[in-house]
Amino acid sequence: MTFIDWVILFLYLIFSFVLGIYLSLKNLNETDYFVAGRRLNGLLAGMSMAATTFSIDTPLYVAGIVGSRGLAGNWEWWSFGLAHIAMTVVFAPLWRRSGVLTDAAFTELRYGGRAAAYLRGIKAFLLSVPINCIGIGYAFLAMRKVAESLGVVDGHIIFGPLTDTMLFMILVALFLLIYTVLGGLWAVVVNDFVQLVLALLGAFAVCYVVLDASGGMTDLLIKLESLGRPELLSLFPWTLSKDGFNWLDSSGISITTFFAFISLQWWSFRRSDGGGEFIQRLLATKDEKQATLAGIVFLIVNYLIRSWLWILVGLAGLVLLPYQSDWELSYPKLAVTYLPPVGLGLVVVSLVAAFMSTISTSLNWGASYLANDLYKRFLRPSAGPREIILMGQLSSIFLLLIGVATALFNNSIGSMFRLVIAIGTGPGAVLVLRWFWWRVNALVELSAMLSGFFIGLITSVSPSFTIEDFGKRLLFTTSFSAVIWLLTLFFTEPESDETLNNFVMQVKPPGPGWSKIRKKLNIDPVDSFSVLGCRFILGSGILYGGLLSIGAFLLHQERSAWIALSIAVSSVFLMKKTRLITQ
Repeated sequence: MTFIDWVILFLYLIFSFVLGIYLSLKNLNETDYFVAGRRLNGLLAGMSMAATTFSIDTPLYVAGIVGSRGLAGNWEWWSFGLAHIAMTVVFAPLWRRSGVLTDAAFTELRYGGRAAAYLRGIKAFLLSVPINCIGIGYAFLAMRKVAESLGVVDGHIIFGPLTDTMLFMILVALFLLIYTVLGGLWAVVVNDFVQLVLALLGAFAVCYVVLDASGGMTDLLIKLESLGRPELLSLFPWTLSKDGFNWLDSSGISITTFFAFISLQWWSFRRSDGGGEFIQRLLATKDEKQATLAGIVFLIVNYLIRSWLWILVGLAGLVLLPYQSDWELSYPKLAVTYLPPVGLGLVVVSLVAAFMSTISTSLNWGASYLANDLYKRFLRPSAGPREIILMGQLSSIFLLLIGVATALFNNSIGSMFRLVIAIGTGPGAVLVLRWFWWRVNALVELSAMLSGFFIGLITSVSPSFTIEDFGKRLLFTTSFSAVIWLLTLFFTEPESDETLNNFVMQVKPPGPGWSKIRKKLNIDPVDSFSVLGCRFILGSGILYGGLLSIGAFLLHQERSAWIALSIAVSSVFLMKKTRLITQ
């Protein structure tokens, strides 16, 4: 990096700091601090959701997938689009109607008694500390890799066990804390908007220069085909030819793993009905319509705009860096090699912005659990707004320290991502069912969450019980936890009539599972179960038809592109004609 690149980075950091200080003036109580006073519009909330998923680790993660497993490896994260569609067209209005402050607090709206309180506390701890801090850890790991690729640090000892890499991460963490701790969700969301714009511009700049260096799209495709790796340009881990169906073993994706991605992972994961930081944004919107709009904005930005910018860079890295061993590092190395001064500074700013958006969200989201669902709920029920904000600020510092420590003990972003998936697999079915069936109780959700967490952890890290095939690991975790929560359901009592009645009056849940209670209370659901199902199917057609058609056109696979585009256009037409998306 040249002097001008450092100046650009410094100016951006000062801007973020000043913006955070200014927005901190909006925080009068915990609602302002943790859900922005419930005044976000759908565009800002959706852009914030997209920004928080675009961390500095994300383009490195995608480049690593493309380099090691080819294009089809992206189904590891593309499959979550199904859960995000369900979040948008089914669960976003329900979450907004619940009116809670966190998804952990939702448990005491849906359930009652001591079991609900235990569930709230345990859930708040698991989501805020181990799960959240692993996410913070792999974002810092990516920051470490980028810093080392840029030559900012090299890992040499400064004093005792302290290396220059550790010192760099500590300095970044301290700066990040200032605007996150002071500004709360207002500072996070507004900074997210700016950071997302910068991140998209940076991704486009890297994509443009590496395609130009590769000789353009046509030349790049010719060079990739000459590598003799058919999985690189295949949208799926198989090929169809006159010789029949052929599974691409070279993709490193087994049949069980691929089908676990598309048929199991998205609904079995703990984010099946939204996901913690996404739910925080939905709860912060003005109303149900804005919550749905937030989901739509997120789907467009995250899947249709960003995906192929990252993937094309990963493909170009295979040609431009043929001797690369760690494909996760190809993204920053390509930026350093091919971007001129100023351009490199802007891309570095975009990566730092992406990093800051994710970490600031994780800190504010995790602190909301520790301050509201643990401290206020169990330790200091009489705590006032200022005390809760202070506890949220202290919690942010605590979570960041653990997250930085986590990053120092791992070297693979992809492996940490898969660990997060593994320990979060299992409770997804219960999280969906609780919205549609009165019989689910607090002990059922608690058993599903704990069994999924510990089974996923043991089968991922224990030498004696590790299941190497990722698909089989997900299937085993889901199946074993299902046995546990089904037995719990059979042997425990349902929630009280008072608890169920209050939930139905507040949320107006859909589906036949609530029909008797709705009839007794004379309450109609906002949407029928069949309408929600049609929204989900057509939304899936729009998203994946658009995603695959864009990619197929870029890869000069015209027949596949036109088929996918036809599916997307037909789904849009049916959605509009039947007015399924309107509320």
